[in-house]
Amino acid sequence: MSRAYNFSAGPAALPEEVLRQAQAELLEWGGARASVMEVSHRGKEFIALAEAAEQDLRELLAIPAGYKVLFLQGGATQHFAQIPLNFAGGGSADYVLTGDWSEKAAKEARAYTQVRIAASAADTNHDRIPPRAQWQLDERAAYVHITPNETIRGVEFHDIPAVGAVPLVGDVSSTILSRPLDVSRYALLYAGAQKNIGPSGLVVLIVRDDLLERCPKDIPKIFNYAEHAAQGSMLNTPNTWGWYLAGLVFKWIKAQGGVAAMGQRNRAKAELLYGYIDASGYYRNPVEPAARSWMNVPFTLPDAALDAAFLKQAEAAGLLALKGHRLVGGMRASLYNAMPLAGVQALVDFMADFARRHG
Repeated sequence: MSRAYNFSAGPAALPEEVLRQAQAELLEWGGARASVMEVSHRGKEFIALAEAAEQDLRELLAIPAGYKVLFLQGGATQHFAQIPLNFAGGGSADYVLTGDWSEKAAKEARAYTQVRIAASAADTNHDRIPPRAQWQLDERAAYVHITPNETIRGVEFHDIPAVGAVPLVGDVSSTILSRPLDVSRYALLYAGAQKNIGPSGLVVLIVRDDLLERCPKDIPKIFNYAEHAAQGSMLNTPNTWGWYLAGLVFKWIKAQGGVAAMGQRNRAKAELLYGYIDASGYYRNPVEPAARSWMNVPFTLPDAALDAAFLKQAEAAGLLALKGHRLVGGMRASLYNAMPLAGVQALVDFMADFARRHG
């Protein structure tokens, strides 16, 4: 078997070491004489696994006291609705629109709260982050929602915006664990696992205790974050397989040197690819340099008629999932933690060869 370099935006590549360990433990996990997917989530073995995974995540992100860490289900998209359901309190919420995912989050929230668009870069096709000085924030808002990285258009915040006393909420699905993160600047962070954490179907949510006090008691318990927190994320049967794999990924990141080391690697990968694109005279990235994503790099060829040939030849060269999102077309290379620098170098070498042959 020869594994290719997988540039998928999600579900994304997992570290090979993690997959090999999971493979080795699939039939018999630890001393349980059964798969981790077959043991009780309330048994002492799985409880120990869950506690270790949470502790590793707390250490990796230096999560302060006063925050709960939840391992939930539904994908980040479910939480577009669940967040206002829990925290809007019948008031309004401010949303900053930087791409398709923040737009989707705002659209879902409208069923549960009055959504105010505090800023948007839609008029420039979401090729930048709206300047903070132009944001129109409401100090009475229940929260301010941002999407620090937009996977489709490859736009990213490179700092955490100041929003005053209003709680800041961030969808960090595609950036969590990719570099150090000041969790204390946020009241709530949530992330679908399928980028830098593990398999799809798991959501990690980091929420400040005071925010949990807002959760209304008249919504179904399964949608109530405070209920999940009170039950240690075991209000219902959790995604045990996803939780297990997330725990393996956390240990792998720690073994690589933690999020500081991940940040150095991810910066180097992004600089290598953007540097080649900018110098090539053949490929183009549409995003303002100051807002370019480290995780998702969209690019176009000089003629869209060449896209099919590029993708076919790239796959033959062992470079997978480079097709851009259906909303924007072109190409996209996702450079999450599991993508090694060698994979990005292989992509750059292929792109240079393709340009020579088709330029």
